[in-house]
Amino acid sequence: MTADRQSRSAEARPLDYHEALAALSERGRFGIRLGLGRTRALLHALGDPQLGIRGALVAGTNGKGSVLALAGSALRAGGVRVGETPKPHLVSYRERVAVDGHPIAAADFARHVEAVLRVADGVARRLGEPTEFELLTAVVFRHFAEADLDVALVEVGLGGRLDATHAWDGGVAVVTNVDLDHTERLGNTIGEIAREKAAIIMRGDLAVTGATGEALAIVRRRAARLGVPLEIVEPAPLLGLDRDGIEVDLPGLGRTEVGLRGRHQAANVAVADALLDALGAAGIADADPAARRRGYASVVWPGRLELVRVGDRDVLLDGAHNPAGARALAVSLDELRPYLGDAADDPLTLVTASMRDKDVDGIVAALAGAAALRGATVIATTVDLPRAMPAAALADRWRSLAPAVGRITSIEAPLEALAAALGTPGPAVVAGSLYLVGAVRAHLVDDPDLRDPPPPPAR
Repeated sequence: MTADRQSRSAEARPLDYHEALAALSERGRFGIRLGLGRTRALLHALGDPQLGIRGALVAGTNGKGSVLALAGSALRAGGVRVGETPKPHLVSYRERVAVDGHPIAAADFARHVEAVLRVADGVARRLGEPTEFELLTAVVFRHFAEADLDVALVEVGLGGRLDATHAWDGGVAVVTNVDLDHTERLGNTIGEIAREKAAIIMRGDLAVTGATGEALAIVRRRAARLGVPLEIVEPAPLLGLDRDGIEVDLPGLGRTEVGLRGRHQAANVAVADALLDALGAAGIADADPAARRRGYASVVWPGRLELVRVGDRDVLLDGAHNPAGARALAVSLDELRPYLGDAADDPLTLVTASMRDKDVDGIVAALAGAAALRGATVIATTVDLPRAMPAAALADRWRSLAPAVGRITSIEAPLEALAAALGTPGPAVVAGSLYLVGAVRAHLVDDPDLRDPPPPPAR
Protein backbone atom coordinates (compact mmCIF):
# COMPACT_ATOMS: atom_id res chain seq x y z
CA MET A 1 0.00 0.00 0.00
CA THR A 2 1.42 3.39 -0.95
CA ALA A 3 2.04 6.14 1.59
CA ASP A 4 -0.83 8.27 0.30
CA ARG A 5 -3.35 5.40 0.46
CA GLN A 6 -2.20 4.50 3.96
CA SER A 7 -2.88 8.10 4.97
CA ARG A 8 -6.51 7.81 3.92
CA SER A 9 -7.44 4.83 6.07
CA ALA A 10 -10.40 5.54 8.34
CA GLU A 11 -8.41 5.45 11.57
CA ALA A 12 -5.29 7.19 10.29
CA ARG A 13 -4.00 10.19 12.18
CA PRO A 14 -3.23 13.35 10.17
CA LEU A 15 -0.10 13.25 8.07
CA ASP A 16 2.93 15.04 9.41
CA TYR A 17 5.13 17.06 7.06
CA HIS A 18 7.56 14.27 6.24
CA GLU A 19 4.78 11.78 5.55
CA ALA A 20 3.02 14.30 3.32
CA LEU A 21 6.23 15.00 1.42
CA ALA A 22 6.89 11.27 0.99
CA ALA A 23 3.32 10.67 -0.20
CA LEU A 24 3.57 13.48 -2.72
CA SER A 25 7.06 12.58 -3.92
CA GLU A 26 6.04 8.94 -4.27
CA ARG A 27 3.79 10.10 -7.09
CA GLY A 28 6.96 10.95 -8.97
CA ARG A 29 6.94 7.36 -10.18
CA PHE A 30 4.18 8.38 -12.59
CA GLY A 31 6.67 10.71 -14.24
CA ILE A 32 5.68 13.68 -16.39
CA ARG A 33 2.37 13.22 -18.20
CA LEU A 34 1.26 16.43 -19.85
CA GLY A 35 -2.44 17.16 -19.92
CA LEU A 36 -5.01 19.24 -18.05
CA GLY A 37 -7.78 16.71 -17.35
CA ARG A 38 -6.43 15.29 -14.10
CA THR A 39 -5.54 18.71 -12.65
CA ARG A 40 -8.93 20.15 -13.54
CA ALA A 41 -10.62 17.14 -11.95
CA LEU A 42 -8.56 17.48 -8.76
CA LEU A 43 -9.38 21.17 -8.49
CA HIS A 44 -13.06 20.56 -9.15
CA ALA A 45 -13.18 17.90 -6.43
CA LEU A 46 -11.65 20.46 -4.06
CA GLY A 47 -14.32 23.04 -4.89
CA ASP A 48 -12.39 24.84 -7.67
CA PRO A 49 -10.31 27.04 -5.35
CA GLN A 50 -8.48 28.54 -8.33
CA LEU A 51 -11.57 30.33 -9.61
CA GLY A 52 -11.37 33.05 -6.97
CA ILE A 53 -7.71 33.83 -7.67
CA ARG A 54 -6.44 36.37 -10.18
CA GLY A 55 -2.91 37.10 -11.31
CA ALA A 56 -0.31 36.18 -13.90
CA LEU A 57 0.72 32.84 -15.40
CA VAL A 58 4.35 33.02 -16.56
CA ALA A 59 5.85 30.71 -19.19
CA GLY A 60 9.19 30.83 -20.97
CA THR A 61 12.45 28.96 -21.41
CA ASN A 62 14.51 31.17 -19.10
CA GLY A 63 13.80 34.07 -16.77
CA LYS A 64 10.46 32.89 -15.38
CA GLY A 65 11.73 32.76 -11.82
CA SER A 66 13.49 36.11 -12.09
CA VAL A 67 10.33 37.74 -13.45
CA LEU A 68 8.29 36.29 -10.58
CA ALA A 69 10.89 37.41 -8.04
CA LEU A 70 11.03 40.96 -9.44
CA ALA A 71 7.28 41.43 -9.81
CA GLY A 72 6.58 39.81 -6.43
CA SER A 73 9.14 42.00 -4.68
CA ALA A 74 7.64 45.16 -6.17
CA LEU A 75 4.09 44.14 -5.24
CA ARG A 76 5.08 43.30 -1.66
CA ALA A 77 6.90 46.64 -1.40
CA GLY A 78 3.56 48.26 -2.20
CA GLY A 79 1.68 46.31 0.47
CA VAL A 80 0.08 43.80 -1.91
CA ARG A 81 -0.43 40.24 -0.61
CA VAL A 82 1.21 37.95 -3.18
CA GLY A 83 1.30 34.20 -3.72
CA GLU A 84 4.20 32.79 -5.76
CA THR A 85 5.33 29.39 -7.02
CA PRO A 86 9.13 29.42 -7.41
CA LYS A 87 10.49 26.21 -8.92
CA PRO A 88 12.33 24.04 -8.53
CA HIS A 89 13.02 24.31 -4.82
CA LEU A 90 16.61 24.61 -3.65
CA VAL A 91 16.56 23.58 0.02
CA SER A 92 13.00 22.82 1.19
CA TYR A 93 10.13 21.53 -0.91
CA ARG A 94 7.99 24.15 0.83
CA GLU A 95 9.68 26.86 -1.25
CA ARG A 96 7.40 25.88 -4.15
CA VAL A 97 4.38 27.46 -2.42
CA ALA A 98 5.07 30.93 -1.04
CA VAL A 99 2.92 33.76 0.32
CA ASP A 100 4.37 37.21 0.95
CA GLY A 101 7.86 35.90 0.33
CA HIS A 102 7.68 33.08 2.88
CA PRO A 103 7.33 29.36 2.11
CA ILE A 104 4.25 27.51 3.19
CA ALA A 105 4.33 26.30 6.80
CA ALA A 106 5.05 22.61 7.24
CA ALA A 107 1.72 21.97 8.98
CA ASP A 108 -0.24 23.73 6.21
CA PHE A 109 1.65 21.80 3.56
CA ALA A 110 0.79 18.49 5.23
CA ARG A 111 -2.86 19.46 5.63
CA HIS A 112 -3.27 20.48 1.99
CA VAL A 113 -1.47 17.41 0.68
CA GLU A 114 -3.75 15.19 2.75
CA ALA A 115 -6.84 16.96 1.39
CA VAL A 116 -5.63 16.58 -2.19
CA LEU A 117 -4.76 12.90 -1.69
CA ARG A 118 -8.30 12.24 -0.44
CA VAL A 119 -9.72 13.14 -3.85
CA ALA A 120 -6.88 11.67 -5.94
CA ASP A 121 -8.26 8.12 -6.04
CA GLY A 122 -11.52 9.25 -7.59
CA VAL A 123 -9.60 11.12 -10.27
CA ALA A 124 -7.31 8.14 -10.84
CA ARG A 125 -10.24 5.78 -11.48
CA ARG A 126 -11.53 8.01 -14.25
CA LEU A 127 -8.44 9.66 -15.73
CA GLY A 128 -5.38 7.81 -14.50
CA GLU A 129 -3.11 8.48 -11.54
CA PRO A 130 -2.32 12.18 -10.99
CA THR A 131 1.36 13.01 -11.09
CA GLU A 132 3.37 14.71 -8.36
CA PHE A 133 3.26 18.09 -10.12
CA GLU A 134 -0.49 17.83 -10.72
CA LEU A 135 -1.07 17.16 -7.02
CA LEU A 136 1.28 20.00 -6.09
CA THR A 137 -0.64 22.36 -8.39
CA ALA A 138 -3.82 21.50 -6.51
CA VAL A 139 -2.02 22.11 -3.20
CA VAL A 140 -0.89 25.52 -4.49
CA PHE A 141 -4.34 26.77 -5.37
CA ARG A 142 -5.95 25.36 -2.22
CA HIS A 143 -3.38 27.19 -0.11
CA PHE A 144 -3.65 30.39 -2.15
CA ALA A 145 -7.44 30.37 -1.78
CA GLU A 146 -7.12 30.06 2.01
CA ALA A 147 -4.43 32.76 2.18
CA ASP A 148 -6.79 35.48 0.90
CA LEU A 149 -4.33 36.76 -1.68
CA ASP A 150 -4.53 39.98 -3.64
CA VAL A 151 -2.66 38.42 -6.57
CA ALA A 152 -0.96 35.15 -7.59
CA LEU A 153 2.18 34.86 -9.71
CA VAL A 154 2.36 31.30 -11.03
CA GLU A 155 5.29 29.82 -12.93
CA VAL A 156 4.55 27.26 -15.64
CA GLY A 157 6.26 23.95 -15.02
CA LEU A 158 6.87 22.62 -18.53
CA GLY A 159 5.83 24.22 -21.80
CA GLY A 160 2.43 25.77 -21.28
CA ARG A 161 -0.39 24.29 -23.35
CA LEU A 162 -0.63 21.03 -21.39
CA ASP A 163 1.13 22.05 -18.18
CA ALA A 164 -0.90 21.51 -14.99
CA THR A 165 -0.73 25.21 -14.12
CA HIS A 166 -2.68 26.03 -17.29
CA ALA A 167 -5.77 24.66 -15.57
CA TRP A 168 -5.83 28.20 -14.14
CA ASP A 169 -6.26 31.47 -16.02
CA GLY A 170 -5.50 34.46 -13.82
CA GLY A 171 -6.16 37.19 -16.38
CA VAL A 172 -2.55 37.97 -17.39
CA ALA A 173 -0.37 35.67 -19.50
CA VAL A 174 3.39 36.16 -19.86
CA VAL A 175 5.90 34.44 -22.17
CA THR A 176 9.39 35.57 -21.16
CA ASN A 177 11.34 34.10 -24.07
CA VAL A 178 11.70 30.91 -26.10
CA ASP A 179 14.80 28.77 -26.57
CA LEU A 180 15.56 25.08 -27.05
CA ASP A 181 14.92 23.09 -23.87
CA HIS A 182 12.85 20.01 -23.01
CA THR A 183 12.90 19.21 -26.72
CA GLU A 184 11.89 15.60 -26.06
CA ARG A 185 8.47 16.85 -24.90
CA LEU A 186 7.94 20.27 -26.44
CA GLY A 187 9.41 19.88 -29.93
CA ASN A 188 12.72 20.14 -31.70
CA THR A 189 12.36 23.66 -33.09
CA ILE A 190 11.83 27.15 -31.70
CA GLY A 191 8.50 27.29 -33.52
CA GLU A 192 7.18 24.10 -31.95
CA ILE A 193 8.23 25.15 -28.46
CA ALA A 194 6.83 28.67 -28.94
CA ARG A 195 3.40 27.26 -29.86
CA GLU A 196 3.36 25.25 -26.61
CA LYS A 197 4.23 28.32 -24.54
CA ALA A 198 1.99 30.77 -26.38
CA ALA A 199 -1.01 28.53 -25.66
CA ILE A 200 -1.25 29.95 -22.11
CA ILE A 201 -2.71 33.11 -23.68
CA MET A 202 -6.49 32.82 -23.34
CA ARG A 203 -9.38 34.90 -24.58
CA GLY A 204 -10.00 37.81 -22.21
CA ASP A 205 -6.40 37.96 -20.99
CA LEU A 206 -3.83 40.70 -21.22
CA ALA A 207 -0.52 39.33 -22.51
CA VAL A 208 3.16 40.26 -22.23
CA THR A 209 6.17 38.78 -24.01
CA GLY A 210 9.90 39.31 -24.30
CA ALA A 211 10.16 36.75 -27.11
CA THR A 212 11.93 37.61 -30.36
CA GLY A 213 12.10 36.37 -33.95
CA GLU A 214 10.04 33.34 -34.93
CA ALA A 215 8.81 32.86 -31.37
CA LEU A 216 7.51 36.42 -31.21
CA ALA A 217 5.63 35.95 -34.48
CA ILE A 218 3.90 32.87 -33.03
CA VAL A 219 3.01 34.61 -29.75
CA ARG A 220 1.71 37.60 -31.71
CA ARG A 221 -0.48 35.39 -33.92
CA ARG A 222 -1.94 33.60 -30.90
CA ALA A 223 -2.82 36.90 -29.21
CA ALA A 224 -4.31 38.37 -32.39
CA ARG A 225 -6.42 35.27 -33.06
CA LEU A 226 -7.98 35.56 -29.58
CA GLY A 227 -8.27 39.35 -29.58
CA VAL A 228 -5.84 39.63 -26.65
CA PRO A 229 -3.87 42.88 -26.21
CA LEU A 230 -0.15 42.00 -26.33
CA GLU A 231 2.68 44.08 -24.89
CA ILE A 232 5.97 43.26 -26.66
CA VAL A 233 8.91 44.10 -24.41
CA GLU A 234 12.53 44.73 -25.31
CA PRO A 235 15.33 44.54 -22.72
CA ALA A 236 15.71 47.70 -20.68
CA PRO A 237 18.81 49.72 -21.59
CA LEU A 238 21.64 48.65 -19.29
CA LEU A 239 23.29 51.64 -17.58
CA GLY A 240 25.79 49.84 -15.36
CA LEU A 241 26.58 46.74 -13.32
CA ASP A 242 28.70 45.68 -10.36
CA ARG A 243 28.86 42.88 -7.79
CA ASP A 244 25.55 43.96 -6.25
CA GLY A 245 23.37 44.04 -9.37
CA ILE A 246 22.60 46.20 -12.39
CA GLU A 247 21.14 49.60 -13.23
CA VAL A 248 18.68 50.01 -16.07
CA ASP A 249 16.51 52.67 -17.65
CA LEU A 250 12.81 51.77 -17.32
CA PRO A 251 9.85 53.65 -18.82
CA GLY A 252 8.29 55.89 -16.20
CA LEU A 253 11.04 55.12 -13.68
CA GLY A 254 14.23 56.22 -15.39
CA ARG A 255 17.47 55.04 -13.80
CA THR A 256 16.54 52.06 -11.64
CA GLU A 257 18.62 49.76 -9.43
CA VAL A 258 17.98 46.02 -9.77
CA GLY A 259 19.36 43.71 -7.09
CA LEU A 260 19.91 40.79 -9.47
CA ARG A 261 23.25 40.19 -11.18
CA GLY A 262 23.86 39.75 -14.89
CA ARG A 263 23.02 41.84 -17.93
CA HIS A 264 20.33 39.30 -18.91
CA GLN A 265 18.29 40.67 -15.97
CA ALA A 266 17.71 43.82 -18.03
CA ALA A 267 15.34 41.73 -20.16
CA ASN A 268 13.69 40.13 -17.13
CA VAL A 269 13.04 43.39 -15.28
CA ALA A 270 11.50 44.87 -18.42
CA VAL A 271 9.12 41.89 -18.65
CA ALA A 272 8.36 42.12 -14.91
CA ASP A 273 7.58 45.82 -15.24
CA ALA A 274 5.22 45.16 -18.14
CA LEU A 275 3.61 42.33 -16.13
CA LEU A 276 2.89 44.83 -13.35
CA ASP A 277 1.42 47.25 -15.90
CA ALA A 278 -0.86 44.45 -17.14
CA LEU A 279 -1.99 43.56 -13.61
CA GLY A 280 -2.88 47.21 -13.09
CA ALA A 281 -4.70 47.52 -16.41
CA ALA A 282 -6.69 44.35 -15.62
CA GLY A 283 -7.74 45.79 -12.27
CA ILE A 284 -5.99 42.98 -10.37
CA ALA A 285 -3.21 44.75 -8.44
CA ASP A 286 -1.15 47.92 -8.58
CA ALA A 287 2.49 48.68 -7.81
CA ASP A 288 3.26 52.40 -7.98
CA PRO A 289 6.68 53.73 -9.10
CA ALA A 290 8.00 54.01 -5.55
CA ALA A 291 7.07 50.39 -4.79
CA ARG A 292 8.66 49.21 -8.00
CA ARG A 293 11.90 51.02 -7.22
CA ARG A 294 12.03 49.55 -3.72
CA GLY A 295 11.09 46.11 -4.89
CA TYR A 296 13.53 45.90 -7.78
CA ALA A 297 16.40 47.16 -5.63
CA SER A 298 15.73 44.71 -2.77
CA VAL A 299 14.78 41.63 -4.82
CA VAL A 300 16.31 38.29 -3.83
CA TRP A 301 16.36 35.23 -6.09
CA PRO A 302 18.36 32.48 -4.37
CA GLY A 303 20.70 30.35 -6.41
CA ARG A 304 20.61 32.54 -9.51
CA LEU A 305 23.88 34.47 -9.74
CA GLU A 306 23.67 34.65 -5.97
CA LEU A 307 26.88 35.78 -4.30
CA VAL A 308 27.62 34.20 -0.92
CA ARG A 309 30.54 35.20 1.25
CA VAL A 310 32.19 32.20 2.98
CA GLY A 311 34.83 33.54 5.34
CA ASP A 312 37.02 35.61 3.06
CA ARG A 313 35.89 33.79 -0.09
CA ASP A 314 33.31 34.66 -2.74
CA VAL A 315 31.08 31.79 -3.88
CA LEU A 316 28.79 32.47 -6.83
CA LEU A 317 25.75 30.17 -7.13
CA ASP A 318 23.85 29.78 -10.40
CA GLY A 319 21.70 27.04 -11.92
CA ALA A 320 22.65 27.43 -15.62
CA HIS A 321 21.01 24.08 -16.44
CA ASN A 322 20.52 24.61 -20.19
CA PRO A 323 22.66 26.16 -22.94
CA ALA A 324 20.86 29.52 -22.86
CA GLY A 325 21.35 29.77 -19.09
CA ALA A 326 24.98 28.70 -19.48
CA ARG A 327 25.59 31.40 -22.10
CA ALA A 328 24.13 34.01 -19.74
CA LEU A 329 26.36 32.76 -16.93
CA ALA A 330 29.45 32.85 -19.18
CA VAL A 331 28.79 36.50 -20.06
CA SER A 332 28.14 37.32 -16.41
CA LEU A 333 31.35 35.62 -15.24
CA ASP A 334 33.40 37.79 -17.59
CA GLU A 335 31.62 40.96 -16.49
CA LEU A 336 31.60 40.14 -12.77
CA ARG A 337 35.16 38.81 -12.62
CA PRO A 338 36.71 42.21 -11.66
CA TYR A 339 34.33 42.35 -8.66
CA LEU A 340 34.92 38.80 -7.40
CA GLY A 341 37.60 37.94 -4.87
CA ASP A 342 40.45 40.01 -3.58
CA ALA A 343 42.85 39.49 -6.48
CA ALA A 344 41.77 39.69 -10.10
CA ASP A 345 44.51 37.26 -11.15
CA ASP A 346 43.40 34.44 -8.80
CA PRO A 347 41.89 31.73 -11.02
CA LEU A 348 38.27 30.65 -10.63
CA THR A 349 37.26 27.20 -9.51
CA LEU A 350 34.03 25.86 -11.00
CA VAL A 351 32.08 23.09 -9.26
CA THR A 352 29.55 21.69 -11.71
CA ALA A 353 26.98 18.91 -12.11
CA SER A 354 24.36 18.10 -14.72
CA MET A 355 21.47 15.79 -15.47
CA ARG A 356 22.01 13.19 -18.21
CA ASP A 357 18.83 14.24 -20.02
CA LYS A 358 20.03 17.83 -20.45
CA ASP A 359 22.06 19.14 -23.41
CA VAL A 360 25.28 18.56 -21.48
CA ASP A 361 27.57 19.30 -24.41
CA GLY A 362 25.70 22.53 -25.13
CA ILE A 363 25.98 23.61 -21.50
CA VAL A 364 29.70 22.77 -21.30
CA ALA A 365 30.50 24.51 -24.59
CA ALA A 366 28.58 27.63 -23.55
CA LEU A 367 30.22 27.87 -20.14
CA ALA A 368 33.67 27.15 -21.57
CA GLY A 369 33.27 30.24 -23.74
CA ALA A 370 33.81 32.46 -20.69
CA ALA A 371 37.23 34.10 -20.73
CA ALA A 372 37.09 33.98 -16.92
CA LEU A 373 37.36 30.17 -17.06
CA ARG A 374 40.60 30.10 -19.02
CA GLY A 375 43.14 28.48 -16.75
CA ALA A 376 40.41 27.72 -14.18
CA THR A 377 39.95 24.49 -12.27
CA VAL A 378 36.76 22.57 -13.03
CA ILE A 379 35.56 20.02 -10.46
CA ALA A 380 32.80 17.82 -11.90
CA THR A 381 30.50 16.29 -9.32
CA THR A 382 27.09 14.64 -9.21
CA VAL A 383 23.91 14.70 -7.15
CA ASP A 384 21.95 11.81 -5.70
CA LEU A 385 19.33 11.47 -8.41
CA PRO A 386 18.78 8.75 -11.04
CA ARG A 387 18.91 11.40 -13.79
CA ALA A 388 22.28 12.75 -12.67
CA MET A 389 25.34 12.34 -14.86
CA PRO A 390 28.23 10.60 -13.06
CA ALA A 391 31.01 12.99 -12.11
CA ALA A 392 33.67 11.15 -14.13
CA ALA A 393 31.51 11.19 -17.27
CA LEU A 394 30.88 14.92 -16.89
CA ALA A 395 34.61 15.54 -16.41
CA ASP A 396 35.25 13.67 -19.67
CA ARG A 397 32.86 16.00 -21.54
CA TRP A 398 34.71 19.01 -20.13
CA ARG A 399 38.07 17.57 -21.22
CA SER A 400 36.71 17.02 -24.71
CA LEU A 401 34.97 20.38 -25.13
CA ALA A 402 36.94 22.84 -22.99
CA PRO A 403 40.64 22.68 -23.88
CA ALA A 404 41.31 26.18 -22.51
CA VAL A 405 40.36 25.17 -18.96
CA GLY A 406 43.43 24.66 -16.83
CA ARG A 407 42.58 21.55 -14.77
CA ILE A 408 39.60 19.21 -14.83
CA THR A 409 38.91 16.66 -12.14
CA SER A 410 35.94 14.85 -10.61
CA ILE A 411 34.72 14.35 -7.03
CA GLU A 412 31.49 12.41 -6.59
CA ALA A 413 30.23 14.04 -3.38
CA PRO A 414 29.07 17.66 -3.91
CA LEU A 415 30.13 18.95 -0.49
CA GLU A 416 33.56 17.34 -0.87
CA ALA A 417 33.83 19.06 -4.26
CA LEU A 418 32.90 22.37 -2.62
CA ALA A 419 35.48 21.85 0.13
CA ALA A 420 38.13 21.21 -2.51
CA ALA A 421 37.12 24.41 -4.32
CA LEU A 422 37.29 26.43 -1.11
CA GLY A 423 40.74 25.00 -0.48
CA THR A 424 42.15 26.72 -3.55
CA PRO A 425 42.83 30.45 -3.99
CA GLY A 426 40.33 32.60 -5.84
CA PRO A 427 36.53 32.70 -6.07
CA ALA A 428 34.40 29.59 -6.47
CA VAL A 429 31.47 29.18 -8.86
CA VAL A 430 28.83 26.48 -8.34
CA ALA A 431 26.70 25.94 -11.43
CA GLY A 432 25.15 23.56 -13.96
CA SER A 433 22.31 22.09 -11.89
CA LEU A 434 19.87 23.68 -9.47
CA TYR A 435 19.94 20.44 -7.47
CA LEU A 436 23.67 20.99 -6.93
CA VAL A 437 23.12 24.66 -6.11
CA GLY A 438 20.44 23.70 -3.59
CA ALA A 439 22.70 21.20 -1.83
CA VAL A 440 25.53 23.73 -1.62
CA ARG A 441 23.29 26.60 -0.54
CA ALA A 442 21.75 24.52 2.25
CA HIS A 443 25.29 23.92 3.52
CA LEU A 444 26.41 27.55 3.26
CA VAL A 445 23.29 29.58 4.15
CA ASP A 446 21.19 29.06 7.28
CA ASP A 447 17.76 30.45 6.39
CA PRO A 448 15.26 30.05 9.26
CA ASP A 449 12.38 29.98 6.76
CA LEU A 450 13.81 26.85 5.19
CA ARG A 451 14.34 24.79 8.34
CA ASP A 452 12.01 21.83 7.96
CA PRO A 453 10.75 20.14 11.12
CA PRO A 454 12.77 17.10 12.19
CA PRO A 455 11.31 13.70 11.28
CA PRO A 456 9.20 12.24 14.11
CA PRO A 457 10.65 9.37 16.15
CA ALA A 458 10.22 5.94 14.60
CA ARG A 459 6.97 4.32 15.69
